[in-house]
Amino acid sequence: MSLRFRQLQAFHAIMETGTVTGAASVLGISQPGISNLLAQLEREARLPLFERNKGRLLPTPEADLLYREVDTVVRGLDHVAQAVTDLQNKHPGQLQVAAPHMLSFGFMPREIARFAASRPNLSVSFQSQYSSKIQEWVISGLFEVGIVEVPILHDTLNAQVFRFETVATFPEGSHLAQYDVLTPELLENEPFIVMGPEHQTYRGTRDVFQAANRIWRTQIHTHLSENLLSFVKQGMGVAVIDPFTVAFDTERGYQTRPFRPAVTLELAIITAKGRPLSTIGREFLDQLKPAMASFATSVEGGSDTI
Repeated sequence: MSLRFRQLQAFHAIMETGTVTGAASVLGISQPGISNLLAQLEREARLPLFERNKGRLLPTPEADLLYREVDTVVRGLDHVAQAVTDLQNKHPGQLQVAAPHMLSFGFMPREIARFAASRPNLSVSFQSQYSSKIQEWVISGLFEVGIVEVPILHDTLNAQVFRFETVATFPEGSHLAQYDVLTPELLENEPFIVMGPEHQTYRGTRDVFQAANRIWRTQIHTHLSENLLSFVKQGMGVAVIDPFTVAFDTERGYQTRPFRPAVTLELAIITAKGRPLSTIGREFLDQLKPAMASFATSVEGGSDTI
């Protein structure tokens, strides 16, 4: 099997944009060229990657699995190309940082903007992604600094763990506003909007309700904290949400209360062991740690602490 990078790049662009037209626009080549590269890849891989349905391309399960591997490769080459451009333009340094989605709509843009304010020539490479992928990116050197949800899956990472208390959110005008603190007893049988079963907040909330011997009624499952809050604003139910999403949301339509017993969320700042940070990376880390700590209830150290 002889796969070419251009084939993988075309496949990646189709998965990212959802259409051949979008992929052609991203890569700057013709639609027939994209279709030809995809056909070559399917022949070489001997796998059906898309189902054609009325002009639409629907990814197969094999395509979803392949995309996870191809994503790192394609983004890695893009990262290299950007580094070459920076060197050609004599940029003094590049900030390379990745974070989970919950930090990407307010907290990280604020911190990057604050960091860049005194560095007008700073080049920034920032991506939001799931935590397992961010850990792979930091290990491979695609990003210097990452923020991830625990657990840390690799012993080749340095980590400093921060623990945060979540808050209970509910629609504006709800009868729950009369309480200063919400508990499983008060929220029994209320419809809940929740993350997936493997998420820390899901497990923590489930355990709290079970310990109180109360019924926890999950109604809507989603995968982004921004989605949780959006459903709350639409009056769909209650959600236990991280403090970052709430702190940086400026829209009305919901209220918050402390939830007891507390459901906590653990995030870690990570770097790769054995790879010294650049000056830019170290300076950003020095800013990032106290900024994270300002939201945290506790900060954990250890032999592998950054």
